Parts: sequence; C-alpha cells; structure tokens
Amino acid sequence: CPWQGPFHELSVHEAECTHPTKTGNELMDILDEMDQTRKKEMQLYNSIFSLLSFEKIGYTEVQFRPYRTDDFITRLYYETPRLTVLNQTWVLKARVNDSERNPNLSCKRTLSFQLILKSKVNSPMECSFLLLEGPYDDVKINPVIYHFVFSNESNETDYMALPIVDSVECNKLLAAKNINLRLFIFQIQK
Repeated sequence: CPWQGPFHELSVHEAECTHPTKTGNELMDILDEMDQTRKKEMQLYNSIFSLLSFEKIGYTEVQFRPYRTDDFITRLYYETPRLTVLNQTWVLKARVNDSERNPNLSCKRTLSFQLILKSKVNSPMECSFLLLEGPYDDVKINPVIYHFVFSNESNETDYMALPIVDSVECNKLLAAKNINLRLFIFQIQK
C-alpha cells in the first residue's frame, strides 16, 4: 500500500484500506505499474549519465526574479539575469499557469520555462538541457531532459513545463522572493 501519513492516522487508514482485499491479479497489476515506473526512472538516469560523458558540459546557478507586465491585465512572470554557459549568453523566462487569464482563481499551480540564447552563433548549436533544484532549496523537481537546436533564426525554446512534483511544491517556489535553480546544458558535437 502506498499510503503515507502521520502515525496517529494509521489505524483509521488500515480500517479503510482496500489493499488487503485485492486479488492476486490486482496486486500483480499494481506491481507491474511500479516496475514500469522504475524502468522509466532508470532510463532517465541512464540518459543523464550518458550526457555526463559529453565533451562540452556547462552548468550554473540561476535565479528567477518576479516581474509584472504592463499590459491591460498585468501578468506575473519570472526572468533570470543574463548568464554565461558554454561561452554563450542565455536567459531563462518562466510563467505561472502558462499565463492563463486569472491564475489566482485556480488552486492548481504550475510553472513553465523557456531557454533563450542571446549570443549570435556561427552554426546551429544542438543542446540537451535540464533544470534541477538549487543547492540550498528544498523544492522537489523531477529531472526531465529537454532538447533543442539553437540558431540565430531559432534562438528560443517553446515554454516547457518545469517538472515540479505538485502544486504544493510550486506554491513554495512562488512564495519565495526568488526562485533558485541549477541549469545544465550539454552541447551535442557533430
């Protein structure tokens, strides 16, 4: 049973838990699902380990700062100062709930981000990248590897979901004065 909670609620949960009444086939389905999740995690970590063997790897601490637009309806967004990774200048932008009209009316919070190359490049630059929690933050982020080919004509990614575990973790980030994360960029050599 995957239930987690305080010890004083354990007896109530045990009285209501449906797991002890499940059939062997139902339990096998649950175990199968757990195996699939574990396989996906292992594939992700193997992908990250293979990225670590790349010749050109860069990382930096990033700090998103909140800003508001001057539109008719003001919107909250976040942006980092310019940062240098792999001898290129970059900026990260983030927005709450994909800039929906009234994010304050929803109890579900998400953040999406965009990586922008500010430098001019001589040839397309193929990169894999990921954002992780910073060294002094306790927010839970599931690692996800993103991929993009940057060029002078195509210098910014689409907005992608910041893989925060849940809305509670997102609210923790939004309550902070600044959002501190760590950006890794892996340049793929031809």
